[in-house]
Amino acid sequence: MGVPDVAVVRRHVRVTGRVQNVTYRDSTRREAERLGVAGWVRNLPDGSVEAALEGRQDAVDALLTWMHRGPLLAGVDVVDATVVPPEGDEVFRVR
Repeated sequence: MGVPDVAVVRRHVRVTGRVQNVTYRDSTRREAERLGVAGWVRNLPDGSVEAALEGRQDAVDALLTWMHRGPLLAGVDVVDATVVPPEGDEVFRVR
């Protein structure tokens, strides 16, 4: 019997609060790379941050938990994550 396939999940995320100009995007990229999560993160004109996270369920959940705190200077109010179909991302990018 072989090793079972690990399911890949994807979440579309919007983070509100003090999340721009506090290294939130680059810190998210570093944490994603540490956890083995692919996807992207970008600032939105309204001051929020948008991201797509793709990887193993436990790794994506761990990154979402981290995103509720963010880097030291961030002040996260809300992290809204929606389940979306995986798209096959293999790296994590700051947009």
